[in-house]
Amino acid sequence: MATNVDRLLPTDEAEALLALTREIAVKELAPQVHEMEEAAAFPAEAYRLLGKSGLLSLPFDEGYGGGGQPYEVYLQVIEEIAAAWPSVGVGTSVHSLTATVVAANATPEQCDEWLPKMLSGEWLGAYCLSEPQAGSDVSGIRTKAVRDGDDYVVTGTKQWISNGSCADYYILFARTSEDAKRGLSAFIVPADTAGMSFGAPEKKMGLACDVTTQVIFEGARIPAAQMVGEEGAGMKVALSALDAGRLGIAAVGTGIAQAALAHAVAYANERVQFGKPIGQQQGLQFLLADMAADVERARATYLHAARLKDAGRPFSRQASIAKLTATDAAMRVTTDAVQVLGGNGYTREYPVERLFRDAKVTQIFEGTNQIQRMVIGRDLLR
Repeated sequence: MATNVDRLLPTDEAEALLALTREIAVKELAPQVHEMEEAAAFPAEAYRLLGKSGLLSLPFDEGYGGGGQPYEVYLQVIEEIAAAWPSVGVGTSVHSLTATVVAANATPEQCDEWLPKMLSGEWLGAYCLSEPQAGSDVSGIRTKAVRDGDDYVVTGTKQWISNGSCADYYILFARTSEDAKRGLSAFIVPADTAGMSFGAPEKKMGLACDVTTQVIFEGARIPAAQMVGEEGAGMKVALSALDAGRLGIAAVGTGIAQAALAHAVAYANERVQFGKPIGQQQGLQFLLADMAADVERARATYLHAARLKDAGRPFSRQASIAKLTATDAAMRVTTDAVQVLGGNGYTREYPVERLFRDAKVTQIFEGTNQIQRMVIGRDLLR
């Protein structure tokens, strides 16, 4: 279903990119969603199509094969993708997060070697940060990387890894010392590295096509040349990249909410009760109006944060505000969309039920919304 969002974009090129994205979302992605989500199948062909269309590389340097687009344009592309297929919106955001780590922290030689593959669509990335006992508490990471000659030997388990066993490379955060502040380091790890294995895909409430698994390292040898940034700089690398990643999830949440609103409006125009469409009932109009206000607020917050980022200004607090606002909105709007559709909304025959389930996890990953409130409060009081 087309969402018909009125957008103000900075250039004609950006307008064309959004038009291309919407065409792909409506004609190629949306028709597959129900069957693929029911089967919990990994959407490899969808990512290949996005890669070939240049939509996996938008905010990166053109010299490495990127699109050279402002972050505000990239996020609106993510929103359009997520409105059609939230799992693919999440996977695209995660992939961009991994490339951001390399683009912002790697040496020129590393960028020359790795970024062209990451940005061409040839490779899809995964972000290996969380562990069974270390989610929001990054300092609790226990996966170890021990130097042995020209390699690091890595042992440990990562959990809740989007693109899990299906990625082509992983951005890994592992402990290279016991120092609380400078004990973590970041590495690029290709999927064919010996000593890596994967758990079974998690059976999740929603986002079934966002294949999420454990990534297990048992004496995996990673060349020291694949470390990103200095040894011990992993905490800074991880947290700085997460600001950008939170904006990606804010855009995903907004896309989910926009799709739910579009389905609710269409249903309200079609469903007849007491001799007229239910959308003519003032009580329902008020509900739809509140849903629309939630969507517009969500979009405004992520665009404001993105414009700060594009201008080179601090945006960490605004990224947390956007993630908090947009994902809470996604939960409210999808809940209300189910209510608009009544009993039909509670069945899998209609997509709002799936959107409701997909929305919930956006309040949890890339930092729970409770963590976002902590970030915002601490920044205000600093």
